[in-house]
Amino acid sequence: MPRGDLFPDIGPFETGQLPLSGQHVMYWEQVGNPNGPAVLFLHGGPGAGAGAVHRRFFDPHHWRLVIYDQRGAGRSRPLGSLEANTTPDLVADIEVLRRHLGVEKWLLFGGSWGSTLALAYAQAHPERVAGLVLRGIFLGRAIEVEWFLHGMRTVFPEAHAAFSQFLPINERDDLLGNYLARLCDPDPCLHMPAARALSMYEGSCSTLMPSPETVSSFAQDRTALGLARIEAHYFAHDLFLPKEGLLGHMHRIAHVPAEIVQGRYDMICPPLTAIDLVAQWPMARLTMIPDAGHSALEPGVRRALVAAVERFRGTF
Repeated sequence: MPRGDLFPDIGPFETGQLPLSGQHVMYWEQVGNPNGPAVLFLHGGPGAGAGAVHRRFFDPHHWRLVIYDQRGAGRSRPLGSLEANTTPDLVADIEVLRRHLGVEKWLLFGGSWGSTLALAYAQAHPERVAGLVLRGIFLGRAIEVEWFLHGMRTVFPEAHAAFSQFLPINERDDLLGNYLARLCDPDPCLHMPAARALSMYEGSCSTLMPSPETVSSFAQDRTALGLARIEAHYFAHDLFLPKEGLLGHMHRIAHVPAEIVQGRYDMICPPLTAIDLVAQWPMARLTMIPDAGHSALEPGVRRALVAAVERFRGTF
């Protein structure tokens, strides 16, 4: 198998359901070498959930890969629940999982919101982090949320029109607030169409070239509900990050090595955010992919991510 592409499909050697606070139950799985160095996969969204393809970024003969679905996402229960669902809760959940699996230290791998959560966890528990592989950097700043909600229309006007015009004209002055109100309505006839509209907007803007398969995957009910409801909830609360933001705490992980992969034409998380992060992280190396958008499965991005993980081989 060429090192520059994904590894073959593989199933987990162990799965489980872990009770958390707030009546949440976390789905988790382990893949690869039970005796290898541990790596934790952090999915995007927030709320998108993880999938089988995410196992394929890691050599199963070497790595002990841990994948899980965050609160309210994917196979975790209850789907789409916003109760006790904040960034500090998610950081605490990672520690619960680490202790449950007996992991002393691990490599963190996350893209988009996964990069946000990886940074938040690393800053809270730097002694548990051997390194980070991050993609499509999102720092949760107001300017980034504003870009997602409004700025992307400059590049994807058709997708933005479908997203904004889903709402009645009298609700379009507050896209986030009115989407969130619909997404939190208990009636599936109200929350599911809104969830699909928001999720498909994100999927439509995620790749450099049009990808009907990507949009279709974002339109699936389970993905759409978890992603749209939880993402809107987090956006409405400034991602539950400290006032000074993640950049305000970079001194805590200044010594931790990182590989950052960024698509030049990433419209969900534009490259400037990655540049801002690297400027404050002396141990980070940035690889800019000249012909890629946001998705981890863009050819250049996935090759660079596999290579980045491989560079950590033997380091801990």
